[in-house]
Amino acid sequence: MAASSTVKSARKSLIWLLVIIFGLAGLIGFGSTTDENASFTPKLALDLQGGTQIILSPLLLDGQAVTTEQLDQAVSIIRQRVDASGVSESQVITQGDTNIIVSIPGIPDENTLALIKASAKLEFRPVLITSAGTPSAEVDGAGTSDPDATESPAPEETPAAEEPTASPTDGSDLNWITPEIQKEFDDLDCASVFREPGQIDDPAVPLVTCDVNGFSKFILGPVEVDGANISDASNGTVTSSTGASTNTWAVNLEFDEVGTEGFSTVTQRLFPLEQPRNQFAITLDGFVITAPTTQAVITNGSAQITGSFDRDSSKVLADQLKYGSLPIGFEVQSQENISATLGQDQLTSGLLAGLIGLILVVIYSAFQYRGLAIVTVGSLLVAAVLVYLLIAFLSWRQGYRLSMAGVAGLIVAIGITVDSFIVYFERVRDEIREGRNLEVAVENAWKRSIRTILASDAVSFTAAATLFLLTVGNVRGFAFTLGLTTIVDLIVVFLFTHPLLRLLARTKFFSSGNPWSGFDSKALKASGYVGRGQFRVAPTLSQGKALKVSKEAATRQTIAERKAQAALEEADKSGGN
Repeated sequence: MAASSTVKSARKSLIWLLVIIFGLAGLIGFGSTTDENASFTPKLALDLQGGTQIILSPLLLDGQAVTTEQLDQAVSIIRQRVDASGVSESQVITQGDTNIIVSIPGIPDENTLALIKASAKLEFRPVLITSAGTPSAEVDGAGTSDPDATESPAPEETPAAEEPTASPTDGSDLNWITPEIQKEFDDLDCASVFREPGQIDDPAVPLVTCDVNGFSKFILGPVEVDGANISDASNGTVTSSTGASTNTWAVNLEFDEVGTEGFSTVTQRLFPLEQPRNQFAITLDGFVITAPTTQAVITNGSAQITGSFDRDSSKVLADQLKYGSLPIGFEVQSQENISATLGQDQLTSGLLAGLIGLILVVIYSAFQYRGLAIVTVGSLLVAAVLVYLLIAFLSWRQGYRLSMAGVAGLIVAIGITVDSFIVYFERVRDEIREGRNLEVAVENAWKRSIRTILASDAVSFTAAATLFLLTVGNVRGFAFTLGLTTIVDLIVVFLFTHPLLRLLARTKFFSSGNPWSGFDSKALKASGYVGRGQFRVAPTLSQGKALKVSKEAATRQTIAERKAQAALEEADKSGGN
């Protein structure tokens, strides 16, 4: 009954393994029929495939100079933008004291390029006049409105502004609107090009502009909150007062300490005003990306933008708000295709090195473990299939790209995988040396070895996770594949190696202790090692004072033990003479 239960358990594990393999293959195969990005061939990184290089140069007002801190912050933000777009293994570096070079594997899509090029400062300005109707998006306790969520009516006639009789007292003061600004607003045609590429706006004066879709035009007051003061932005569904999730999508904003204070001041002023002066606009590259109405005084630094959003449009706005706050503006100086820095030859060489290592492992396994080599080879093949399918799946769903450093991580992982087999096999041999049959030895050895395997893989995964979190670029590629293969190693050991060995233990070839099985009890006991760190010894012919140990036992003795053994043998010889 117990034997039948063992067989069923082993077969169940193998079935689960097949479900995982065919499930991944099925997902990729189905995806390839509906999505051009899905493929059984993993995408390659910049060093192996080449890609697109964009050089950004800063846009500064007369007399301004870019600082190292501004450049480093800009590099960090642009790298976040690229990573958020799903592109991995990209490079964002500085060139000299001014330029930033962005290198992206393959051919990036238009959304990614637009996110990189949209490099002007993100700014919050109060709305003074707009041609739009009532906005359909709102700021509620944590919110703002969506300009894309409403179709604006035809521009309304606005009365001609008179020369201001007093200086403006705050950002919403209509005294900002001079006859010149009013005329600029009246003459503005959002369908035409009215801004120079990379144009820099003075944050201390009003701005006449349009929304990003060209539907509405605005006169905006001076900048009151800088986009750099946004600490986080995300999209999600609105939660009702009872805690239930609704089907309404929103964008959630979090401000830092400076932004919280500034936003609180603005909303306290805007909340009691009439439209459109109770709106505030968020601009990127001088265009309004959203202009919500203020529905509450927000003092805690958390705002929520609601409107006619869906999942995609809320994600786009959240990314714009989160990654749009560059400390300085940039323009695209050049954009060109670049060739692979390493190329196919280096990839072939790396894979060849991995194949040679794999062959050596198989040869060693066959020499050391005889028939058990089929378990080693089978486990390595299963691990290779799983890793390949996972990388192909991640290339499709997460934009992962395999770099040369990633290939190195896969090669290193061969040793980690084989190490697990060796620990398990040696535990089985220990049990056989102690006189147990193979089936019992396999079960006992599994209980003893699994703790060691888990501890070893935990150390490897922790090292990989630490490298991934604390580094950038190619080192992260190495860390990722190392961590991925460590997880795969556990899957293979639990769902293939152990179940297969349980089934093989019931076959005549292995259970009988065939000399070629790797479990020959006579050969194992002849070595002198009897398991659990113990060696078999035999008494000497002379008075039984000295003990001779087997050759293997002698090689495992400490220096002190060897000296003591030699002293006993010398004393034995002297007494005999």
